[in-house]
This record gives sequence, structure tokens and C-alpha cells, in this order.
Amino acid sequence: MMKFRRIGILATLAAAVLAGSALADTIVLRASHQFPGGKGDVRDEMVQIIARETKAANVGLDIQIYPGASLFKANEQWNALVNGQLDISSFPLDYASGKVRDFGATLMPGLVRSHARAARLNDSPFMKDIRSKIENAGVIVLSDAWLAGAVASKKGCIRKPEDIKGLKIRSAGPTFAAMWQAAGASIVSIPSNEVYNALQTGVADATDTSTGSFVSFRIYEQVKCITAPGDNALWFMYEPVLMSKKNFEKLTQKQKDVLIMAGKKAQDFFAKAAPGLDDEMVNTFKKNNVEVVTMSPAEYDAWLNVARESSYIEFAKEVPDGKKLIDEALSVH
Repeated sequence: MMKFRRIGILATLAAAVLAGSALADTIVLRASHQFPGGKGDVRDEMVQIIARETKAANVGLDIQIYPGASLFKANEQWNALVNGQLDISSFPLDYASGKVRDFGATLMPGLVRSHARAARLNDSPFMKDIRSKIENAGVIVLSDAWLAGAVASKKGCIRKPEDIKGLKIRSAGPTFAAMWQAAGASIVSIPSNEVYNALQTGVADATDTSTGSFVSFRIYEQVKCITAPGDNALWFMYEPVLMSKKNFEKLTQKQKDVLIMAGKKAQDFFAKAAPGLDDEMVNTFKKNNVEVVTMSPAEYDAWLNVARESSYIEFAKEVPDGKKLIDEALSVH
């Protein structure tokens, strides 16, 4: 009897050792983003898809997700990726334009205009150059994502350049900030997860951001009118899922392949979901008694003229490849 008990104990110990070994062999990657988790935000869902696909592949990889800027603040994520402190993140690439000024081209007024054109941009020389600059800085792209955006105000509707004069507007990046300033606004520089509080406390009167963020951060509770993308979307932003190149290169080829395939699946999901984000925003704001308007072609062109005399000129002056990048994007039809 003692012999059988001893064998049972040894078997249990052996199983525990094997289980511990398996756990030790599993690499846990940390993914951080600023968006709400578990509430239907499409960027969180992209990272969740990559995590689920990676785990299901059973190649010794697990991804732990930290939403809502709970691990890194929004503006700290780029440096954390470059340094290898963070493995995966989803955030607007323009947030890193202070480090790589070229990234400002991925939030340039009037450069995209529609979801169909955004899809064509992904396969263009413009995006080939942008991805090359991302990789040269120490980061790789797992999934492409372009989100349409809008502008909303506590004061009234913003359609024409004169409508923004005198307002304090939160701007997502320097290219839009240059255009808003040229039209007579003053700039509040904060990430999208701080916009609600800025509007609530009067730090900002207006904001631009993606249609997804307008809903997930409940901006409809703080504004009177929103200018939706419609057929003339002035605002589009590139918000990819990124990974630290340093940490990616530490993985086995099988693990790398799984992450690349999972990233492609997340990208395909996003491409189908993106146009619906605009409709969801419009419906949500209307339900909350916020006036919803769109720009006419003439109003869009008026803003484009302001952008060409401010954002475009400044970008071409400040960035060695600035004019080339703008021309490459504009050449995509």
C-alpha cells in the first residue's frame, strides 16, 4: 500500500514539475493601450483578437492586455516600445511625431477623405515609407488601421473656418493644431482619454478625435454639436497595432509567424468595422440630443485651403521628407 502511495506522490510531483516547466516556457507579452477595455472599442478588440489568436496557436506565447492607460500613459507608449519595456500597443502614430516628425503625415487634414481611399493608402508608396520609418525607429506594424474622425464643440457647430475662431480646441496632433490655429483657435494638447475632463472643466471648448473615441469616451455628454465625417472627412488618423522590434526579434520564427497572422486577422476585422464606427457615432450623438452636421464640398475645400497654407507648408519645411510624403499620399486616387 505504501509502495502505491509513494508511486502516486511521485507521479503528482512529476506532473507538477512538467506543468511548471510548461509555464516557465510560456512567454508573456504585455500589451498596453489608452482605450476602454471590454466596452466594444474597436482598437481594444484588435488587440484582443491578436491575444486570442496567439494563445490558440499554442506556440508558447500569451498576451496580457492593460487597457485604459493602466500600464503606460498614452504618450509614454512609443518610447516603451522602442526601448523594449512594452511589447505591444495600439495608439495614434501621430502621438510619436515629437520623436519622428514624419509621423505627422498620418494625421494630416484632408489627406485621406474616405475609408476606401484609406484602404488604397495602405498599399501605397506613402505607407511603405511610413512603415520603413517606424521600423527604423525600432518598432514594427502588426495591423494597419485608419479611423475617420470628427470635430465637436460645446459652443455650436463647426463647419467653416470662421466657426472655430476664439475657441480652445483639443487637437490630436501638430498638423491639425496648425490648421485650427491658422483659423483663429487656441490649442489644448492632451491625449483622447483626457478630453472628457477637459471639456467638463472648461479647459477646452471643442475637440477633434476619432469617431470611435467620441463614443467610447462618452464625449456626447459634453458637447452641443458634432461635425461627422460624411462624404467629406477632413480628419483621418492612422492608429496601428505596433510591436517592439527588439522584443519581436527575440521570438522563434513560429511565434513571429503566429503574431503576423494574428495581426492580419485583426486588421481584416478592423477594415470591416471601420465605416460602422462613423454610423455608430452619429446614432449615439443623436440619441443623446447632440446636433449632428456634415461639411459640404465647399466647406471642406475652405478648410483644405487653410490647411495648405498652414499644416502642409509647415510640415514640408520642418520634415526633410515632408513634401514627398504629402505628394505620395495625394497621388493615391
